[in-house]
Parts: sequence; C-alpha cells; structure tokens
Amino acid sequence: MAHLISRKKPAYPISDYLRSYLERYGRIYDGGIRYDDLLRYNNAIPFYDEQGRDTLWSTVFYPELEQKEIHDRLRLTYALLKADGDFSIADHLYIDRIDLCLYGNTSPFRVRIVNALNDNFDYFYVKRVDANRIYGLELEHILSPNRINYFVWGDTIIEEHIIGIPGDDFLKDHMPTNRFDQVRLAKEFVKFNERCFVRLLGDMHAGNFVIDGTPDLEKWHYRIRPIDFDQQSHHWRKEVYLPECFPQNAPFVELVAEYLPEETIVQYQKEERALIANRMRVSHGRFQALMEVMQEDLIAPEENVRRLGAQLAEHYGDARFERCLTMGELVWCSTQIVLERSRPASVAFYLRAVMGHP
Repeated sequence: MAHLISRKKPAYPISDYLRSYLERYGRIYDGGIRYDDLLRYNNAIPFYDEQGRDTLWSTVFYPELEQKEIHDRLRLTYALLKADGDFSIADHLYIDRIDLCLYGNTSPFRVRIVNALNDNFDYFYVKRVDANRIYGLELEHILSPNRINYFVWGDTIIEEHIIGIPGDDFLKDHMPTNRFDQVRLAKEFVKFNERCFVRLLGDMHAGNFVIDGTPDLEKWHYRIRPIDFDQQSHHWRKEVYLPECFPQNAPFVELVAEYLPEETIVQYQKEERALIANRMRVSHGRFQALMEVMQEDLIAPEENVRRLGAQLAEHYGDARFERCLTMGELVWCSTQIVLERSRPASVAFYLRAVMGHP
C-alpha cells in the first residue's frame, strides 16, 4: 500500500453557494495579493535547510520594478490575515523571502515576513483556490481542537502558518525515547486517525501533517495537525482516509501496537468521537450550514462517491452510505454516525502492526 494516491487531483472551483457561506463567516476579503501576481518572478534558486538538504522549495525573485508593489501587497495581505486589514501592524514588517513549492498539488507560495524591530518572523501561504481544500479547512476549524485562519480573494487562498515539526522530520530527528512520551504520542496518533476518518480527510502521510509538542507538568503533550487539505473528500479508497494505512506512518502505528492495549485504543477512539460530536453540537449552526452547502457540491467524480460509499457502508454496516450522491453526503452520514455513538474506525490494524505493517 505504498502509493495510495497515484496522481494529483484536479482543482474544483468555489460554487456560489459555498462563496455565500464563506462571506457569512468572514472568510472573503477583497484585496491583498493574488496567486497569479506571484507568478511574475524572473529567477529562482533551490532552498536548502540548515543541514544542506534540498527542501524541494525554491526561493523566487522578482524584477526590481515589480518587487516593491508585490511586497506591499504581501504586507497588506498579512494585515488582512492577522488584523482584519489594520495596515498599521505592517509598519515595521518587511518581506524577507518568497518560496515556491513546485511538487505540491497546488504549487503554493510561502512568504517569510519579518518584524524589523526585533527580527521576529512569521510565514503565510498563497495558494490556488480549490473547493476540496476549503471544505477541509472549514471542517478542521469546526470539528478538530485546532482553529484555522485563512481567507479567500477571487481565485486565491491565503493561509496562516501552522506551527509544528513536519511529521517526516519528526520521525528522523525528534521521536521520543522515554516510554511516557511514547505513550502520549501513540495516544495522539489514535485520536488523529479517528479525526481524519470521521471527516474524510485523506492523504495524511507523515509529510502532510506537523507535530506540535508542548512541555507539560510531566514530560510532553503532543498534538498532530494536518497541513494539507487538498484530499478532503475526493478519493474513492477508504484507506486514504486512515493515516494508519500509509507506510510512512508505520513508526507511529508501531508505538500504538507496542504501548496501547486494545481496550485503551477503543477508549481513545470513543473519547475523540465524543469530542467531535460535542463540537458539532456547540458550533451554533455553522456545521449544519457547511453541510448544507457541501452536500450539494460536486468535488469528486460520481464513481469516487459510489465506490467510497460502498466501502463505508460495509465498514459501518449502514446502507445509508450507498444512497449518497456526493462526497458531502458521505461526510454528513459519517458525522451522524458519530452523533449516534456508533463504533470507532478500527482496532485490528494496530494489533497487526506488531507482526509487520500491512
């Protein structure tokens, strides 16, 4: 199961219905930078990390006559993202670097912005609009323990930086060595796996999420956060929505298998589903409004919906999935099962991991 997703998905436009939802909840701004503006670069060089490894990002440069305009627009964009357009916060900010990731599904730009008074810096991202990604960002904001800050202008998405160590880097350099922290990390992976499966967020291999570690009274507390939402409710394979199934995540699965007995895994799955259900209940109608839009939207081929619906119907033993006509309807059914306190995603894969990842 090394290659669950064999090719890039197409970008889907924002429907008028979805745009109305975004306007209602303050996700639309008129102003700032557009994705196409950043395509006017005339030179690029590979960007390497501190260890001299190629990051697969390239730093881009702009003609001298255009650079000031682009940088000013980027500063305005940051003010819109962080301060509702109060440009006074950008008085001491300057654009230090603009990077482009050509291997990503949406070829995003990453902007490094610096405070000249104290050298503190931040990042934000400029990406092409894609309805799957918008739904992924909204579902993350509503159903997860994390808040997401972004806005849309025309055919451009502006997203704030999500802080954490990329999962693949964490596996290489930051895996905990003491049992207590390993247990906590295993617990968080079980909960992350459950969150992704419930809301059908796909492609969560180690390169598409970050791990945020916080010192606690004893040892560390871990939070796994997705950073790539392009495969929200698009692919037809159930396994795409289970982070446990990606070989890149095998070390996390092995921690679960080593330290968490079956009854503890089920406990954490039930806890996470209860938390998701509670977030739906206290969303003050926002989740319901999003689902009304998503159930009408076409963000995947009909064949993908049919095949995934059949797999979910078999998994849950619930024929409602087979009657779904859109990915939004599949997400709705999945979340209704959570409200009905149905069984969690799975347990057996953790137990099989002690004998080798499937």
